[in-house]
Amino acid sequence: MEKLTFYEQVYQVVHLIPSGRVTSYGAIASYLGTKGSSRMVGYAMNGVLKINSSIPAQRVVNRNGLLTGKFHFSSPELMQQLLELEGLEVKDDQIINFKSVFWDPAIELDLEK
Repeated sequence: MEKLTFYEQVYQVVHLIPSGRVTSYGAIASYLGTKGSSRMVGYAMNGVLKINSSIPAQRVVNRNGLLTGKFHFSSPELMQQLLELEGLEVKDDQIINFKSVFWDPAIELDLEK
C-alpha cells in the first residue's frame, strides 16, 4: 500500500470538512500527529487550488478564525465569498461565531469510527 505524503494527508482531511464549518491549520496538524506543523499545513494549502480546485480550501483558517489564506485564491475576496455561500458570516476577514462553526477533525473524525 502506498503511503500518502503529508500534503495528501492534509488534502484528505480538508475534503472531509462539512459545508458551513471551518477548521484551523493547527487542528489539521494536530489530527495528523504533527502538532507543531501548522505552518506546513499552510504551505500545503497555499497551492492546492492550482492542483485540485475541488478541495474546499476556504474552510481552513487560522486559529482565531482569520482568513489568512485569502491571497492564495484567484481574488482576495473569493475566500470570503465562498464561505458566505456556505452560510458563514465574515467581517473584517474574520469568521463570526468562529467557535460555534469550528470543526475539529480530532473530535469529529474520531466520532465516525
